[in-house]
Amino acid sequence: QIDVLEDPVIKNVIVLQTVLQEVRNRSAPVYKRVRDMIQNPEKHFYSFTNEHHRETYIEQKRGETSNDRNDRAIRVAVNWYNEHLKKIEDEEKIQVIFLTNDRTNKEKALEEGITAYTCEEYIKSLTANPELVDRLACVSDEGKEIESGKIIFPEHIPLSKLQQGIKSGIYLQGTYRASRENYLEATVWVHGDAEENREIIVQGLKHLNRAVHEDIVAVELLAKDEWVAPSSVVLQDDGQNEDDIENEEEKENILKISVNKDMLKPTGRVVGIIKRNWRPYCGMLSKSHIKEARRHLFTPADRRIPRIRIETRQADTLEGQRIIVAIDGWPRNSRYPNGHFVKNLGCAGDKETETEVLLLEHDVPHQAFSQAVLSFLPKMPWSITEEDMKHREDLRHLNVCSVDPPGCTDIDDALHCREIENGNIEVGVHIADVSHFIRPGNALDEESVKRGTTVYLCEKRIDMVPELLSSNLCSLRSNVDRLAFSCIWEMNHKAEILKTRFTKSVINSKASLTYAEAQMRIDSATMNDDITTSLRGLNKLAKILKKKRIENGALTLSSPEVRFHMDSETHDPIDLQTKELKETNSMVEEFMLLANISVAQKIYDEFPEFALLRKHPAPPPSNYDILLKAAKSKASFCRNLEIKTDSAKALAESLDKAESPTFPYLNTLLRILTTRCMMQAVYFCSGMDNDFHHYGLASPIYTHFTSPIRRYADIIVHRLLAVAIGADSTYPELTDKHKLADMCKNLNYRHKMAQYAQRASVAFHTQLFFKTKGVVNEEAYILFVRKNAIVVLIPKYGLEGTVFFEEKDKPTPKLDYNNEVPSLTVEGTTLHVFDKVKVNIMLDDSNIQHQKMRMVLVEPKV
Repeated sequence: QIDVLEDPVIKNVIVLQTVLQEVRNRSAPVYKRVRDMIQNPEKHFYSFTNEHHRETYIEQKRGETSNDRNDRAIRVAVNWYNEHLKKIEDEEKIQVIFLTNDRTNKEKALEEGITAYTCEEYIKSLTANPELVDRLACVSDEGKEIESGKIIFPEHIPLSKLQQGIKSGIYLQGTYRASRENYLEATVWVHGDAEENREIIVQGLKHLNRAVHEDIVAVELLAKDEWVAPSSVVLQDDGQNEDDIENEEEKENILKISVNKDMLKPTGRVVGIIKRNWRPYCGMLSKSHIKEARRHLFTPADRRIPRIRIETRQADTLEGQRIIVAIDGWPRNSRYPNGHFVKNLGCAGDKETETEVLLLEHDVPHQAFSQAVLSFLPKMPWSITEEDMKHREDLRHLNVCSVDPPGCTDIDDALHCREIENGNIEVGVHIADVSHFIRPGNALDEESVKRGTTVYLCEKRIDMVPELLSSNLCSLRSNVDRLAFSCIWEMNHKAEILKTRFTKSVINSKASLTYAEAQMRIDSATMNDDITTSLRGLNKLAKILKKKRIENGALTLSSPEVRFHMDSETHDPIDLQTKELKETNSMVEEFMLLANISVAQKIYDEFPEFALLRKHPAPPPSNYDILLKAAKSKASFCRNLEIKTDSAKALAESLDKAESPTFPYLNTLLRILTTRCMMQAVYFCSGMDNDFHHYGLASPIYTHFTSPIRRYADIIVHRLLAVAIGADSTYPELTDKHKLADMCKNLNYRHKMAQYAQRASVAFHTQLFFKTKGVVNEEAYILFVRKNAIVVLIPKYGLEGTVFFEEKDKPTPKLDYNNEVPSLTVEGTTLHVFDKVKVNIMLDDSNIQHQKMRMVLVEPKV
């Protein structure tokens, strides 16, 4: 009942140590929420160490189970409080109420003369706060099934039997992943060694057996003659009527279309749940059609989560709102799980609300930094002390400058370049010394590692570290002294590195430029000041470095990135344009890559077992199928269009050659498709892995060092480098490869979620943009063809969308899909990958929760 306890109405609560220990054993997230309440002074929650208090400690009796002993310990403590508080003067009499959902414990307490209620009884007695009733979790034991009801699902096998079955190989354990496209289908990713990393298909309501996306489940493989193929049908659960199970069976038959034997995949059914991975879900109420009903269905925003049945008296006020609901359980005779209302986020479609939903759904930690975290920030006014200077080089005399996008306040990096006496060139990359301010293991460090990365949404940024550091003390702004970690090379004029050194330093940046300003200086005939000369030197070397990198086989890929121009009053997007990159973008990037590679080598040489590195695996050959087929279908356009994928170098070279005078956009399309074939780059610990290679950069070793304000990985790399050069001391976690491997897992997860959240933010702003536009006609290119649709890219808006050819209530056109030459023939008109078409774009807001861009093909006319 944690959601009830967290409500501001509930105050003055004592949580016994016996109870806290039990909660801690059962659920770490709930335990943390209880600890937070105890620490919040406004809640007046207290923990009492009854197990260490002479008058409340009890021994376990012979033949007494530990559960019964704990129940008795709780009653003893309640009795002690009753006696203890009797001593207070009469006018301040305090009544002690014992809340428990354990039936036997409550009965025994009443026999002993203790005032005891179940949570539900107590909450329903608070007549001044009727809304609290909605937040009660349903405590339905499996035995007390819902009143009505025939059994729909098979029973779950108990955990002890599951574990035996997994040991003996009867069942397989894996992560359950529900399908977004089809609510009657899921895959289970079997845990085990890499060889066995296989997936099992689960189809149909009974086989899915009440598993929810991301649960850890046990599956039993079906006999080979019952195996199925993944269905290519899109099925959304739109049923309101729960008893209509026959209808579900009809739908399940649609899935079992005739397929040839080689499409069949191992198929299984869920026999039990090993670990539930439920979280609070955002979504909307689908109000019941029955008048005055208290039971309603809630539809989550994430299509992979089933609908949830909740009881609420405030359905009228919650309609059209985004709300949060938690799942409590899923009985065998209920089509949907039971849950309870947690919180109203606000009106659907409202910008603040939708941003909140987007952050919650992508699990982005975004609450304000707590006092405990802020207490570790330096006190203002801050200045560099003599103590700080002890292990640092003073580089304030150098002409250092930073080059960033416009409006950037978290400046991580700055550069300098100058000729030295022997005729060689000295180049320095200076990175904000964040690890000076964030010390290992304190609350600020723990919060930063949990967040893992800064998340950039269209109009706000969720910082990884508090603003005092991100936009002020760590940001390398111009004309102020700042602490840095510098990587300095001596190079010859061919950009060959002769010497590399690393040092903690103090710098004073002479200019914070935007990419455009830096470009203007480089190109200007009249400017010859020190900063401009330094930029020209950097630019010249960067071009040589880039050429070398590309000769080594590094890839330059493309993704259509867009920028929104916001209205300064309403903050609504008024214009959309694709980002253009200048030479200076590339200049900064070259030196950041070089610094990352130099640092990676240094920390790996020093700590071969616990360097935090970043790798980008080569894609398996099958990933390139879509690219190769697309190129083949367009070979007539362009004589030298042959894409080779046997190495990154071959791929890079064939992409460079693929130019068509009649079709200038072809090259960009090929690069966009190539990006889709790639694997995700990931952080890893060098002692736990033997493949270090970074495919996209064609580098044998790589790490992240250059953005410690916005990525936690860089902070660890700074700490390793500082120990390697004797500028700081080590600490146990830094040299524990298992802890580092776990940390990498979290960083990879946070990084991925941040990317998804950023994409969702762009999608939402695109919808806002088109809301006011009505129907827009634009040219587009086909990226993929599907059985009943094409996926197109609209370069002007960097927007991707699907054009469906089957519509509800309209006759289905004649479709002929050819997988070999990816093409789709619609009523006699054939569409190929990369064909140029025209589409109408409009916002379809018929489903307020899942508003989407709708696209209709207008040219060629079909």
